[in-house]
Amino acid sequence: MEPVFIIATLVYMLSCACYFGYLFFQKPIFQRTAVGLMAAGFALHTVSLVACGIRAGHFPVNNLHETLSVTGWAIAAVFLAFFFMYRLKVLGIYAAPLITLVMIAAYQMPRPMSQDPQLLKSWWLAAHIITIFLGNAAFALACGLGMLYLLQENAIKKKTRGFFFSRLPSLDLLDTTGYASIVVGFSMITIGLITGVVYAKAIWGRFWSWDPKEVWSAISWLFYAALLHKRLTVGWRGRRAAIMAIIGFGVILFTFFGVNFLLQGHHGTFTAM
Repeated sequence: MEPVFIIATLVYMLSCACYFGYLFFQKPIFQRTAVGLMAAGFALHTVSLVACGIRAGHFPVNNLHETLSVTGWAIAAVFLAFFFMYRLKVLGIYAAPLITLVMIAAYQMPRPMSQDPQLLKSWWLAAHIITIFLGNAAFALACGLGMLYLLQENAIKKKTRGFFFSRLPSLDLLDTTGYASIVVGFSMITIGLITGVVYAKAIWGRFWSWDPKEVWSAISWLFYAALLHKRLTVGWRGRRAAIMAIIGFGVILFTFFGVNFLLQGHHGTFTAM
């Protein structure tokens, strides 16, 4: 196990602990420390992935350990970008534990070679994987924002200043940020699917082969396309949009894990879509 990966995981865990401190005690020092640790963990994680890629000679997604590691990195990247864009301090209370759990899971995974390394030496594949993982990370944050929206809405309906009421931002900010997350995620997976079909043509001689992961990737894309269409045309927002963001991420999780473990295909475990 690469020491930098372990150190990055420990730093993420410290960030998670600080976010829980911020949640319960509402002291700004906890939040500032948590963000700083998240950025430090992300930097160390990036160094770990780059070193792993250089060592392997290709993008490091050749087994479930590497795939989960890249997943954690992507969530951290998108979270930091959204934090600096929207200053939504509370989002880390969802993102930090999620990243920590993904990294711990990655640590536990075996590291066999699941694909021919020659198949991974392609810029098209690298572009495909990076955009897909970033897109899925944005959808993960949209799911978390949907959960926070429902919690805050419930607190408002009760008309009591409960635990979450004073700790969560306005419904409008949560809804706007969730929508932005879905727009970013949809844009990324659209690029990812385009680069993926180009790569498939170069490797397998065809753009589409009805592989289970390809089918479920298309289903995921259509789901979010429909969600965005409904928001723009019918005005889906608020509670309905929050619930759909949570359901959509469930579809993403099945595409990521369910297809790999339950269905047979040529993608294997090295890519999320």
